Amino acid sequence: MATLGFAIVVIATVLSLLVTYFIMRRAGRLGLMQEPNERSSHTRPTPSGGGLGIVAGGTFAGLLVLLLLPSLGVPVLMAGILIAFIGYYDDRRPLAARWRLGAQVLLMGAIVAVLPLEQFGPAIPESVWLVILTLLGALWINLFNFMDGIDGLAASEAIFLLVGAALIACVFEPGIVDDPRLWWMLGLAGACFGFLAFNWPPARIFMGDAGSTYLGLMTAFFAFTTITSFWLTVWQWLILAALFLADSLTTLIRRIIRRERFWEAHRRHAYQALQRRFGSHLRATLLYIGIDLVVLLPLAWLAGMYPAWAWALAALVYVVLVPAALWAGAGAPLQGEQEL
Repeated sequence: MATLGFAIVVIATVLSLLVTYFIMRRAGRLGLMQEPNERSSHTRPTPSGGGLGIVAGGTFAGLLVLLLLPSLGVPVLMAGILIAFIGYYDDRRPLAARWRLGAQVLLMGAIVAVLPLEQFGPAIPESVWLVILTLLGALWINLFNFMDGIDGLAASEAIFLLVGAALIACVFEPGIVDDPRLWWMLGLAGACFGFLAFNWPPARIFMGDAGSTYLGLMTAFFAFTTITSFWLTVWQWLILAALFLADSLTTLIRRIIRRERFWEAHRRHAYQALQRRFGSHLRATLLYIGIDLVVLLPLAWLAGMYPAWAWALAALVYVVLVPAALWAGAGAPLQGEQEL
């Protein structure tokens, strides 16, 4: 399985690279040139839709699961393709938020419905878990989409989440090397790497909603399926995803408190404030990558080594990162706007 798995990762990476390059060269004809707007941190038109390369590579990587675990592979692959199609359409002709959210909830629900939900806690009915996890998954899709605003950040985070989770899982459960879901995770990470070759600062192409919503859905799926399979715990995933969660949720809550139209595009996340402060997309992205690798990955491993203290480690992470996000400027009004 390992040899086949490595081959899948390589092919998914190359496929993503080629599709991304194709879209980058033909973005004008495809109607995928993104003009600077109120959300973007860029100043010139740039090709978008490069996330379709990630979708192509990630879909290929999932074919093994489709063959070996069709009851799981079919709904997840179909949901991923559909959410990417909706995102692609939205990249070209913006859809109303209620339609996007409705589709995300339905597709996330279709994935959650095929998971062994009793593993999350037998004391709560599966129907309740279905609603809770569907809404949490839909929230994560949108939070991940919000965090795709500077060069290289979203793809780098997806690679970290997928590879970091896979590495930790293999440390504690070596036998999963024969599970096709592991190679799907790594294949999707490879697809992100292929896209990142053109999205690394300064970016030559953007991911677009097609890629960011797809990655949000897929990382939510891998979090849920690895938790129900006891590869990782909820606490470990909360630690791994802490940077994106702390930044996006702090920004969202602060905007809600300010009674703003929080669903509209903006440039008030901590990572965007840091990019403006540094005057560099690269420095902001590298800062997030550094925190992920130096702080969060070791803490997630410790949470596996000492499961009784996993909740405390997760709490400590957010006790530090939420104030750090506020200090960096998460949700703060831009210069010239009035604070409440």
